[in-house]
Amino acid sequence: MAGAGGRDRWGCSLWGALAALAVSLLLPGLAQPHDVSRRPPNYLKIDQAWLQIHNELLNENLTVYWVSDYCYQCTYQELVAASVNRTSEVPSIATVAVDSQHAIALMVNSVAEGKELCRIQYHFGEFGNYSLIVRRSNIQKISCNIVINQNPVNSYLPIFFAFLIYMGVFSIMTVGQFCVNIEPIRNWLYKKMNPRETDRLINSELGSPSRTDSISSELQAGVWSAASSLQRLRSLDTFRGMALIIMVFVNYGGGKYWFFRHQSWNGLTVADLVFPWFVFIMGASITLSLNSMLRRGCSKWHLLGKVAWRSLLLFLIGVVVVNPNYCLGPLSWDNLRIPGVLQRLGCTYLVVAVLELLFAKPVPEDSSLVGLYSALQDILPYWPQWLFMMALEAVWLCLTFLLNVPGCPKGYLGPGGIGDFGKYRNCTGGVAAYIDHLLLGEKHIYQHPSSNVIYQTTVAFDPEGILGTINSVVMAFLGLQAGKILLFYRGQHKQIMLRFCMWGVVTGAISAVLTRCTKDQGFIPVNKNLWSISYVTTLSSFAFILLLLIYYLVDVKRVWSGAPFFYPGMNSILIYTGHEIFESYFPFKWKMQDTQSHTEHLAQNLIATSLWVIISYVLYRKRIFWKI
Repeated sequence: MAGAGGRDRWGCSLWGALAALAVSLLLPGLAQPHDVSRRPPNYLKIDQAWLQIHNELLNENLTVYWVSDYCYQCTYQELVAASVNRTSEVPSIATVAVDSQHAIALMVNSVAEGKELCRIQYHFGEFGNYSLIVRRSNIQKISCNIVINQNPVNSYLPIFFAFLIYMGVFSIMTVGQFCVNIEPIRNWLYKKMNPRETDRLINSELGSPSRTDSISSELQAGVWSAASSLQRLRSLDTFRGMALIIMVFVNYGGGKYWFFRHQSWNGLTVADLVFPWFVFIMGASITLSLNSMLRRGCSKWHLLGKVAWRSLLLFLIGVVVVNPNYCLGPLSWDNLRIPGVLQRLGCTYLVVAVLELLFAKPVPEDSSLVGLYSALQDILPYWPQWLFMMALEAVWLCLTFLLNVPGCPKGYLGPGGIGDFGKYRNCTGGVAAYIDHLLLGEKHIYQHPSSNVIYQTTVAFDPEGILGTINSVVMAFLGLQAGKILLFYRGQHKQIMLRFCMWGVVTGAISAVLTRCTKDQGFIPVNKNLWSISYVTTLSSFAFILLLLIYYLVDVKRVWSGAPFFYPGMNSILIYTGHEIFESYFPFKWKMQDTQSHTEHLAQNLIATSLWVIISYVLYRKRIFWKI
């Protein structure tokens, strides 16, 4: 075992050295400067700057407090004390590391008088060296000024160069696609690749739409028009793959950039977009998949069994295989996290698929004729579903705003901790956390929520908890509506895009009302941790508009094949589960030369994510698709 471990460490170190060499060659402007004076000090971590407090008030001891601009209604926290050097006339200097991710406010207080002397707001740069000079500008006024001793590094350059590299790869792929469209080349490739057999084997997971018409004799009629009957809607798989690849990238660390991490509480980052989009496209796929199987003659009872089995498998995979509490040691009931991403997907899929099965009917081939008489054929026949969803949302609203939580104000949606001026430190998440603690127990939910970074919360909170599943169902149902639009208005590209646009506007308008177009001051702020209804409507609006664009480019104009996102979209559960299981294994992770470098983190995370794209492409070419 020791020999194997030694070989692993040697291999990881070798790979780290090779990766560092590759980064320096490919991204020459991103490496740390060779001048020792420009290297980040050992005492600074990533996203930190060095601050020296010069106390030139020779007769007063000072205390400096700080608070992040991203911390809404937070109490100031003590940063450092700057005591007077009474043995000499030289100003005293205190040093401390400060956060450079967001702008922060600094408040200087007099220890003797206990009053505020001055306050300053500043956005420090990463690895910069600064001085805060506190001096008396006149007899009655004290001033605070920031002086830059050493300029910070540009921490965003790695993203810029990585963008250029990937755009170059994309340009090469585009040229290749153009060449493929040349008829002699296309005919030769079609003969070699035999795409019909590949499409016939595909039946993507999570209710993804299998081809709505098969080339086999099992189907008597196609759902799609004759012109497109042999084609799968690539836009859905492209959308799913895009959400999945971004999810993999942010789960691997996102280069340690704050906007690739989940928001601490209210608001959105890139990391907060992808999971709801995955839920949305799952809902869209359910409609097409169930309709296809109903038209094949499958009974609803048979489909109900398949839905229940898929949901159970997703839940079990999430609990047993993909469980973050493995980092605490061997998995046991004492620390088993019950909620999770796949668990949330399984529960959501079960509710939405069963709801659709209750009212689903095989859509006839000439269903487009109905659209001549009714512009709401995708809504009116399903009014019981809408009543159920409104009742479900009413349950969420009543529980959230009417249920009493011991020690917390009614309807509390805040982060607790130092938020809300520290009044409700143990009320993180309000009712959502209370229900999870009550029904699941504190040790069976997520122990390190994103709120503990800025808001310094100490209460366990699970972003995939029980109450938020209700709005996850709503998100999938809106995706279900997108699938019905594709089904009922097949071949009518303008009608489909118009309805996507209308739904995007409607859900966006609802979000604007609920949030009052603010981050923290709305009736119901956008919050991923709570899966608030405004979060669902906002992300649904984005999803409808994004699906419109992808549908237009991929399935209407066919100027984009959907690559490379199309391939992971065809094997989404395999890619998601695989990236979680092999996250800490070579070649997805290796020992870095500088763990406080955005460049090395970004390179490692992009390489790992790209490897999963390559794996999905190989699986696609080998016709391997994991179905559950």
